[in-house]
Parts: sequence; C-alpha cells; structure tokens
Amino acid sequence: MADIALRSPQFKHKEIPATGVFSSVCTLTIDGTLRYTLVKNVAPSTSVNFDISELARDYLEIQYDSSYITQNVSIVTSINNYSGLNGTGSIVGSAATFTDRGFESYGTFDEGVNPFFTGNRSEPTILIAANNYTSPASFTIFAPTGKQGKIPYIETDASLSSDSFATNATSITLDGINVEIKRIDCTKYGAGRKIIFINKYGSQQELWFFLKEVKSIARTNENFKSNTITYPSDTNATYSISDAPNKVFNTQAKQSHVLSSGYYPEFANEYFEQLLLSEYVWMERPSKTNPSSNEIIPVNVKTSTMTFKTSVNDKLIEYNINFEEAFDYINNIR
Repeated sequence: MADIALRSPQFKHKEIPATGVFSSVCTLTIDGTLRYTLVKNVAPSTSVNFDISELARDYLEIQYDSSYITQNVSIVTSINNYSGLNGTGSIVGSAATFTDRGFESYGTFDEGVNPFFTGNRSEPTILIAANNYTSPASFTIFAPTGKQGKIPYIETDASLSSDSFATNATSITLDGINVEIKRIDCTKYGAGRKIIFINKYGSQQELWFFLKEVKSIARTNENFKSNTITYPSDTNATYSISDAPNKVFNTQAKQSHVLSSGYYPEFANEYFEQLLLSEYVWMERPSKTNPSSNEIIPVNVKTSTMTFKTSVNDKLIEYNINFEEAFDYINNIR
C-alpha cells in the first residue's frame, strides 16, 4: 500500500499487448464502494494510463479534527484489458490492481510523477517537514512557553496517529523518532496565536505566531435612493429630516488578522511555504462568550506572495501573514 498525494496527478497504468486488446476498463473503489468505471480505447504495444487523483479527492472530506488524526481515503484501482472496443468482448489477461491511501497532500515538480511520502523517509514517519540543515535530518517544532500541542505521524505498522506534548516539554519521542520542541517567550505580546493548517503531507500542523496581531474589519453594502415624501390629506406634501433618503442594505463584513511570526530559523521557511499553499487553515482564538476557553475558526490566507528570508540577507527571519476569517461576520447561513 502506498500513501499517495491527491492534490497532484496520480497515474495508474497497464501494458497493452501487441495484439488482441482494443480497450481498457479502470474501476475505482473508494472506502469500499465502487465509485467510477472509466473506459479507454487503446493502441497495440502501448501503455494505458488513468489519472485517479481528482476522482478520489472528491471523497476526501477535510474538517478540523481535535485528535489530529490525518484524514484519508482508501483507494483500490483495478485495470482490465478487453478484446473489443469500449470495454466490450472478453477480458484479456489478468487485472492490474493498486491499493493506496489517498491524502490531502501534494508533490512538487522536482519530485516527479505520482508523488507519495511514506517511502521518502523510513517508517515511522513524522508528518511535518524535516530540518534538513542537520545530518541526519531532524524534526523541530516551535511553541510558546507553557503551551501544549500535538504532532501527527505514521507508526511503524503504517497506522496513523498523533501524540501530545506537555506544557513544559522540550522534546518528545514518537515511535522511536525524537522531535525537539523549542520554547519561545511571547508574553510581551500576549499568549501568541496558533494557526493549524493542512500541510504538504495532508496532516494538521500547528504553527505559532509569537509577536503582535493587528485585527481589522472591512464592510461592504449596497445603496438605493428612497422616496421619503408623505402626502397628508390636510396639508402640503412633507418629509421627515430624520428619515434618510439614501438608504443602505445588504451590509456585510469580514474580519482580518495580520499576524507576526516572531523569529524563526531558516529551515522553518518550509513551514510558512506549506501554510501559503494550504487550502485548509484554522485559527485558535479565545471564545468571545468565554475568553478563558479557546475556539477554532476557519480562515483563509490572504497573503499571496512570500519572499523567502535567509539569515545572510535578513539576519532575523520574521513573516507577516494576513488571515481573513472564512465566513461573513454577520451570520447569514441559511
């Protein structure tokens, strides 16, 4: 079984013999249910390919999960060759069958075709970017002093898991792999702000912003001009100066948060890159009705470009990211 990245193309193929085959049929079974049957007419002595990524990703429903267990779908792809056109006639030879787990993950261009990640590092695998500035590569996360958190990983038996680290922990060992926890004092600007996003490996990853936060609200509305004149029966037409003729309707607003990351080492640039490329992002904030507890809200990353900072060019590496709440401020869910 391979753990495949469904945000990138995933090709499944079968060889076509020189004679006797005119079409191939691909069946796609997702989480135990047959979902798609694809048919292609083929040429002799070639190879037929089916891209299953977008079809399978339709059944991968990503939601915030407080347990940080990585969400995925099971995929069984089977390809048979047929003696007739359009999947008719009899089956020729045996089926090519592929069994995978699909994740909300992606590969980059230089990683090549059919990206996957279980085989890139020996299992168990920590599902955050490694610090490749050390040899061998290591894992480091950053958290405020006195805060706990979670780390997702794949165990040696390939099962998906996550583990919590305590408020005073400076390291944690997950199935034999050590993860260093660097503590940052951010009390000057409050408790810091935690962002959770689906990273390159399809897992929820925590990323703390330690310095100041700038909160703003932007309003939109529409206008129309109203006739406010009244016509009493016993006097001239009149109007009230307290009744506005230029009226406003359909007012809506969104709140935004500009967060300053604080100072990170150069290898952590990949964390911010993956945040920028993520399609699922959440922010932890104090509850408005009970500020002593936290709530999770969805946000969108409005920052669209990022210049990678280095210790040589910039000395201190800090990023300012603009987040917009992913819902209208005035409740209009119907």
